[in-house]
Amino acid sequence: MSVGMHGDRSTGAGRAASVPRPAGGSRGGFSGGLDDLARVSGRIRDAVETVVEGKPRAVRLALTVLLAEGHLLIEDVPGVGKTMLAKALARSVDCSVRRVQFTPDLLPSDITGVSAYNQELREFEFKPGPVFANIVVGDEINRASPKTQSALLECMEERQVTVDGTTYPLERPFMVIATQNPVEMEGTYPLPEAQRDRFTARISMGYPDPSAELEMLDAHGEANPLDDLEPVAHASDVRDLIEVVRRQHVAESVRQYAIDLVTATRNHPELRLGASPRATLHLVRAARAYAALDDRDYVLPDDIQELAVPVLAHRLLPTAEAQVERRRPEHVLTELVHRLPVPSPRG
Repeated sequence: MSVGMHGDRSTGAGRAASVPRPAGGSRGGFSGGLDDLARVSGRIRDAVETVVEGKPRAVRLALTVLLAEGHLLIEDVPGVGKTMLAKALARSVDCSVRRVQFTPDLLPSDITGVSAYNQELREFEFKPGPVFANIVVGDEINRASPKTQSALLECMEERQVTVDGTTYPLERPFMVIATQNPVEMEGTYPLPEAQRDRFTARISMGYPDPSAELEMLDAHGEANPLDDLEPVAHASDVRDLIEVVRRQHVAESVRQYAIDLVTATRNHPELRLGASPRATLHLVRAARAYAALDDRDYVLPDDIQELAVPVLAHRLLPTAEAQVERRRPEHVLTELVHRLPVPSPRG
């Protein structure tokens, strides 16, 4: 098992001076508007794209989840840049970061922390685990047992950790970025439904196109671009952006559209498990962030449609008949999006 940390990132010391700050004003120069969000999110996006070439949609979705105060699951075959994307997003923000390599022998206490007896003080003291960070990168999460995976349930939903009857709050922003290999690969444990439901979105990297792969050979041939990646925003900046996103307007008709889409998954004959109310909440939160990244202060039905598959698909379970016919939840969602009537965006 392996639990790691990026240098002195736990305190934000040492590299904070390199992070550009907006000039003037209170709260780091933030006026609390979309202009601030566009400037800071643009810096983060550009920084990540210096490391992850040819995947602008994946980068935007990752940034959407960060601003929606959610958690991200990156699923794909080995070697396509899952961990690279997670690390690049984590390093682009000057905050505390921990990386956990999930292995079959990893224990829940290796993640949450443990109470150890201090011989000098003659009392037990709590030793925080790697989950006590702003961004937790869980590499190959489905290589650990379900018992260990469940150690993340409380912290992902309630932003707190309970050990030996004592509850410890987690500092905000708090985001889990987990990577996993497809379940049909050897040495993997399927994530339980409750675990998957706590991830705001699941994305796949996919293979790069030939031109992007050629750029990757040039960029990664002599050095690792992650080594030169400096933070371009502070944790306080991210907290401010999250507040901007929370103020995004969602018309009643658009909220009802999200509910109709989720409800349709619960009644679909090809699905034995539909999306939960938590999924509806995550869908609307992500749509707010997605709209803000488009420099809009209101959510469109298009935002709901665009996010339906990454936010909902990993929560759905197909029936046995649908699996035999190779009908995936993504196919069902795509059909539902095309079938449901689209409301007026400002109704």
